[in-house]
Amino acid sequence: MIYFDNSATTFPTERVRAACSAAMTDELSGNPGSLHKLGVAADSAYNECLNNTAKLLGAKPQEIVFTSCATESANTAIRGFMSRNKRAGNTVVSTRTEHKATLECLANLEKNGYNVVYLPVGSDGKPDLGALEDTLAAGDCALMCFTLVNNETGSILPNEEILKIKNRVSPSTFFYLDAVQALGKIRIDLHKLGCDMCSFSGHKIHGIKGVGVLYVREGVRIDPFILGGGQQRGMRSGTQSLVLARSFETALEEASEGVEDAYDIVASINAYLRKELAARKAIILSPDDALPYVLNVSFDGFESETMLHCLEIYDIFVSTVSACSSKAKKVSYVLLESGVPQKIAANAVRISFSRYNTMAEAEEFIRCVDEIYDKFAVRK
Repeated sequence: MIYFDNSATTFPTERVRAACSAAMTDELSGNPGSLHKLGVAADSAYNECLNNTAKLLGAKPQEIVFTSCATESANTAIRGFMSRNKRAGNTVVSTRTEHKATLECLANLEKNGYNVVYLPVGSDGKPDLGALEDTLAAGDCALMCFTLVNNETGSILPNEEILKIKNRVSPSTFFYLDAVQALGKIRIDLHKLGCDMCSFSGHKIHGIKGVGVLYVREGVRIDPFILGGGQQRGMRSGTQSLVLARSFETALEEASEGVEDAYDIVASINAYLRKELAARKAIILSPDDALPYVLNVSFDGFESETMLHCLEIYDIFVSTVSACSSKAKKVSYVLLESGVPQKIAANAVRISFSRYNTMAEAEEFIRCVDEIYDKFAVRK
């Protein structure tokens, strides 16, 4: 099997599975809120996960909240901030190429009377910085919502430039960042990144599904999304899961150990596939400076779903659009918003890598693409 759909989900590593198993012993299965020794042991182990996760992310423990997924983190950050900070302004600025978790939150805000300004993006997927400056200069902007690495194209946000504009033009505007596709692939230091809130997902970094992280900078006030017993400093009620927290911590720790070496290997795989696929008349849709972990390609003569199933015959797995939208069988809104013509976007396939992919897999992928064209298409 060749698995090139890592932006949709990754497979848990053996180290993660072992850590989860160890966290499910009777000695650690107590409720962290209980006062007896089983509860104390569970609480101590949970706080160890929290502290280590915060350290790995360049944050303070009190700035980290474990959630069920990045979608919950996004909802808590965006809706929770606007609900709590009504005097901060009535405008939110973003783009239409954000993940659905952000876009649906913004649509909900619009229904409730907020003004959402969607900046245009260029063919490189980056927001129009001139339009951003104009929007911020107009005043009344409470929040910016952007994605550090686009999940469909790998386009990288010009984060430092955006921060400079915000700090110069509208320093009171707050900043939410979706860093789901960046985590584990580049170094993340939240205090240097400059955002006020940030979301992450465990199953994108070889952890298990069901756990995410929300970063809320100390001093930022937001309304919690889930109410109840007041766990996690009241930010996310519900009995804490040591298993899920340990999964995230272990996956993050493992990814952080060789992030630069993995980047170089994936970059070489990406460069090889770009060259070989372009030579076969495929159109490379990911920007030249995209994160190498994502490669979006339009195949000549094959609609995206057809190519996906042809590759599946060879036990090769890719995706068409984001996994959150794939079953709707729609053309990627991200590509269309970036100016890609409908016909080319309809043939687009997303190839996404993990640190465990190899050049041998990339070479076999190309061999299979050639065989698919020989069997099922007439070359122009």
